[in-house]
Amino acid sequence: MYILPRLCSRHLRQVLQKSCSRNLSTSSKNVPHVCIVGSGPAGFYTAQQILKGHPAAKVDILEKLPVPFGLVRFGVAPDHPEVKNVIHTFTNTARNERCTFLGNVEVGKDVSIEELQGAYTAVVLAYGADDDRTLAIKGEKNPNVISARSFVGWFNGLPQDRDLNVDLDTENVVILGHGNVALDVARILLTPISVLKKTDISQHALDALSRSRVRKVYLVGRRGPLQVAFTIKELREMIKLPDCRPVIHNNDVKDLNKVIEDLPRPRKRLTDLLYRTSMEPSDTDSQLWAQASKEWELRFRLTPAEVIETEGKVTGVKFYINELQGEDLVNKIAKATSETEDIQCGLVFRSIGYKSIPIDPFLPFDERKGIILNKKGRVENRPGLYCSGWVSTGPVGVILNTMTWGFETGKVILKDIEDGAISSEGKQGNQIIKDKMLSNGKQLVTFSEWDKIDLEEIKRGAEVGKPREKITQISEMLKVARS
Repeated sequence: MYILPRLCSRHLRQVLQKSCSRNLSTSSKNVPHVCIVGSGPAGFYTAQQILKGHPAAKVDILEKLPVPFGLVRFGVAPDHPEVKNVIHTFTNTARNERCTFLGNVEVGKDVSIEELQGAYTAVVLAYGADDDRTLAIKGEKNPNVISARSFVGWFNGLPQDRDLNVDLDTENVVILGHGNVALDVARILLTPISVLKKTDISQHALDALSRSRVRKVYLVGRRGPLQVAFTIKELREMIKLPDCRPVIHNNDVKDLNKVIEDLPRPRKRLTDLLYRTSMEPSDTDSQLWAQASKEWELRFRLTPAEVIETEGKVTGVKFYINELQGEDLVNKIAKATSETEDIQCGLVFRSIGYKSIPIDPFLPFDERKGIILNKKGRVENRPGLYCSGWVSTGPVGVILNTMTWGFETGKVILKDIEDGAISSEGKQGNQIIKDKMLSNGKQLVTFSEWDKIDLEEIKRGAEVGKPREKITQISEMLKVARS
């Protein structure tokens, strides 16, 4: 009585597998082979969807650096290890027998997109946002005006930012922006070294921060408290920072309690926390803040007009005072007035957004938005070419949003395969990459070789009481990979 259901179930699976195989063209001569450029969240989530949705498809993931995981490794703050747990899922994907990781391959230099399209059924561009938006104001090019993106790369061990000159010999810092990255920068500047030294923050950053004179950080935004882009988790962490006092001016938030109930739920909780921190702090918090040696201050309705310099050194930022216009409570527009205000500081961080750059001159690219022109992940006028993540949407959302976009791009590719919109005939896959890297004398890094780098970093971290000590030089990464 128990055998029949098992046989039926097995028979049903076989029928479904055969049907799926017929529908998705899995003959040995016509197996889809997809190339994904970029090994961050967008790349891995797209790969997951393709491997899950097709019983035979192969996926190659190309990465410019010798090490995988992109923004998770180099963009997530070191004191947020729980966010990095997604690396375990990505590792499982990379170990799939139908998935191949190829590190140290720079698309656009080592191999062109056109060459990849000739070798693969589909090519997915998922290389993220490697540039940042600028202010175009006087004094912005001073060495002590630093991109938040570069600073994050610096403390996270990104090779291109390891030698960034971060002058922390100042008491006051201005951060331009009210997003999560801005709060990450502020938090790292103000967190006690005793806390940071237990994270995977890069040693060169830890050494510099241990000598820091920074005592006050201004977080400055163009609009008001109802328009901040940071989330409640990051705000709560800032409020609870040890030996640090939040400064949120009563006049900025005193009327928020009148509109809180009209706000969407996430915005409601965030706004309530802003209001209570300023207007109704607990006795315990008030006592702790009174004794704090550092502080951070939220400033609103200010647009940077000029970085003030004295004898080549940053001494402050001049701001236009803004008025907010529009009927919508949340979606207000900031309009600068002729009134100005100066904030004194010796260091400025620009955190007003990332943007992608084209890695091929023939890509249809929107320079203003910093994205590849696409429709639902399909690159315009380039059959078989797709994009996923920030390079397709702009730098918005968190890793969860990127997961959704990656899955959607994967589904679009699977549909195009099933519909016959793209072909696998005559595609040779990664052999062209191996041949070009060999002819150029450049070392490829496989996922098993990344494992060697991973183990070495963990070993070095254990020696100093950290979860890992990241290798920050590409030459050293390659040396460990060869060992």
